[in-house]
Amino acid sequence: MKAAIVIERIEPWRGGAEISTLQLARRLAANGVDVTLLTASRGASTPDLRIVTLPVGAVPSPLRLRAFARRAAAAAQRERFDVVHAIPPVPGCDVYQPRGGLVRETLARNVALRPDAGRRFLKRVASALNVKRRAVLDFESRVCRPGGPVILAVSQYVAEQLRAQYGLAPPQVRVVFNGVEIEAVPPETRLAWREEVRSRYGVDDGTMLALCVAHNFRLKGVGPLIEAVARAGRPLGGRIHLIVVGRDNPVRYIDLGRRLGIGERVTFAGPTQRIGAFYAAADVCAHPTWYDPCSRVVLEAASRGLPCITTRYNGASEALRDGVHGFVLDRPDDVDALADRLVRMADADLRQRMSIEAARLAPALSMARHAREVLEVYRGLALRRTEAPATATRGSRR
Repeated sequence: MKAAIVIERIEPWRGGAEISTLQLARRLAANGVDVTLLTASRGASTPDLRIVTLPVGAVPSPLRLRAFARRAAAAAQRERFDVVHAIPPVPGCDVYQPRGGLVRETLARNVALRPDAGRRFLKRVASALNVKRRAVLDFESRVCRPGGPVILAVSQYVAEQLRAQYGLAPPQVRVVFNGVEIEAVPPETRLAWREEVRSRYGVDDGTMLALCVAHNFRLKGVGPLIEAVARAGRPLGGRIHLIVVGRDNPVRYIDLGRRLGIGERVTFAGPTQRIGAFYAAADVCAHPTWYDPCSRVVLEAASRGLPCITTRYNGASEALRDGVHGFVLDRPDDVDALADRLVRMADADLRQRMSIEAARLAPALSMARHAREVLEVYRGLALRRTEAPATATRGSRR
C-alpha cells in the first residue's frame, strides 16, 4: 500500500503535531506501508520514509496553505497513492487528521483565557481580521463536509467539535486516540536521571517536584499553576518546587513567582532534548491547559508512571480516571482547585498508587496502537475502492 502523508512542516521543534506525524509515519512504514511525506520542509529521505519537498516560494503567509495544498494535490495525483492522509485541511485528501484541533475551538479557547470581557472582545476582533486564520478556516470548512474524507479525531473532544461545528458524525468521523512512543527505561537509569536533575536544580528528596512541559506558557496555564504552587506551599511548608520546560519567554512568569514570594521554588529550564530525564525526576506532571486536542505531554508522562493533573479541555484527560491516574479539573483558572490537587499529591502513598495505575495505561497510549488503528482505516478505504467497481459492473448487467 502506498500512502502519502501531507504536512506543511515536519521540523520536530515546532511542536506535538510534527513529532506525532513523524512517529506515525515511521510506525506505518514498519507495518509495511510505503510512506511518502509531502511537505514544504526540506529534508532528506530515510530508509523507511521518502520525503518529497514541495516548495511554495516567497508567498505571503496567508497564501502559504493555499499554495502548498495545490502542490500537494498535484503531487498526489501524479503518483497515484492508495491513500492521501492530510494533517492540515487539504481539499482532495482521503483522510484528514486535524492533530491541532479545529480552528473555531482553537480561537474559542484562546479567547477564554483572556482575563476580562474587554480583552476577550479584542481577541475575537483580531482573530476575525486575521487573514491567515480566515484562510485556514475556509480550507477546514471545505474539507469538513458531509461526504468528504474520513476524519480521524485524536480524542472524543475533537470528535465533539466536529459534530458541533460541522454536523459530522460516525462513520465519517472516527476516533483514533492519540499515541506516543513508549520508552522503556531501566529502573537504574531512571534513578540516575532523577538524582541528576534534582541535584542540578536544588530539589531535595523531601520536596515534591511538579513538572510542566509547554511551548505556549499562557495557553498551557503556567500563570495559574504558579499561583497554585504558591497557595499549596503554605500547607506543605514550602516543600514543593515547580520546573517549567519549554520554549517561551518566561520573564512575566518569573516576575509573578517573585511577587508571590516563591521565586526560588519556580525554575524555567528552557527547551530540552532530554525530556525523559525530567519525567524521571518529577513527582507529578502539572498541565492545566486551556486547550489541547490530546496532549502528548500527558500521554508521555502517564505512560512513564507519572501522575498527571490536567483539565477537561485536554483530550488526553479522556485516558485518565480522576483520582486514579491523577486529577482532571473543570477549569484551568481554578487556582484553589489546582492548589488542592497539588496538596493531595504530596501524599507519597497516593502518588505511588497513582503511579502504578498510570503506568498500566502505557499499551493504550502507544503510537504502535495508534498506527495500527490508522492502518485499519487505510485498509477499509482500499477495500471499499476495490468493491466499488465490482458493484458498478454488477449493476450494469441488470
